[in-house]
Amino acid sequence: MSDDTINHHAQTDDETPVLEPREEAKSEGFGVQTIDVSEASWWRRLGAGATHYPFVHRSRYYFVLSFLVIVAGLAALTGRGLNFGISFKGGVSWQVPSATLTVKQANTIVARAGVTQATVVTLGSHSARTLEVQADLTKLSGAARTAKENQVASLLAAKAHIPSSAVAIEFVGPTWGGQITDAAVKALIAFFVGIILYISIRFEWKMAAAAIIAVVHDLLVTIGIYALSGFQVTPSTVIAVLTILGYSLYDTIVVFDRIKENVGGLVDKGKMNYSDAVDLSVNQTLARSLNTSLVAVIPILSVLVIGAYVLGATTLKNFGLALVVGLTSGAYSSLFIASPLLARFKEREHRYRQIRARIERRAVVAEPEGMTAS
Repeated sequence: MSDDTINHHAQTDDETPVLEPREEAKSEGFGVQTIDVSEASWWRRLGAGATHYPFVHRSRYYFVLSFLVIVAGLAALTGRGLNFGISFKGGVSWQVPSATLTVKQANTIVARAGVTQATVVTLGSHSARTLEVQADLTKLSGAARTAKENQVASLLAAKAHIPSSAVAIEFVGPTWGGQITDAAVKALIAFFVGIILYISIRFEWKMAAAAIIAVVHDLLVTIGIYALSGFQVTPSTVIAVLTILGYSLYDTIVVFDRIKENVGGLVDKGKMNYSDAVDLSVNQTLARSLNTSLVAVIPILSVLVIGAYVLGATTLKNFGLALVVGLTSGAYSSLFIASPLLARFKEREHRYRQIRARIERRAVVAEPEGMTAS
């Protein structure tokens, strides 16, 4: 981006684009902050909304990137599916009361017993501390499964220095996970209907369509990354995905609100075409989008890395992973997917095609005059 490009937004009274050494970084209705773009640092221009990244004009690259990520995720989803926890597909749970047995030790013992993809979490603390081990043994026959359950219980009890009878063995059915999924699907449908109605009434239906496509993009990216990585899907993951939807739309709505105001102040008066107004709006809200995304992601990363991996609170892992992936995708889609899509939708309208044509004709007329004057 060049500073000269930024200054094309400045207009004279007869609406002829000119280059000026100083730029009004914020349009009508947002307060005016004038900075010298030739001397201002990147941070200052970002904070003043005076950057001019071409989100719309380079949108085809962002669309291709998202398309490749989604296709890779769908291929993994079709090929090997998601790694559902036992809450969804059923399995066995061992409860080991121990203040000393670690998650790493339990994982090693279970692996030596030939049980794969087991999940070990710590419940409670000190004298009430319990280690819960979950694994899918549904592929084994009745007798073989009972023998494996007793073998794992004996090994865990020996390591924890407790009698085998103290280890509680419980069969977990898939019903609970299924109920959570059914409730989540119903909540998702209600969410989509509600948000389409709200955005259509508050803004317009094309903004609602762009916002919903961005949310679907976030869902597909999150599901795809889980399919590619093999992360386990638990009820916590489902809850985290539902949380993502709200955040993803929050950032999109902030940008759309700015677009609406800029369209009224600049596009409707023939000073700028719709795509340039979208680019201007996204750049004006860029600092806010980055700040809110970082503020949201940093504490979740802290919980995930320090809480789950360093301190061993592994129950936080599945929830944190889905949130980190979803929040990052949500921040990306609000800037690189929803807003450029809206610009493409609106540029097809006759009114905005006429405005674009008038601006281009004025530019053609003004260019020779500028050359003569120079």
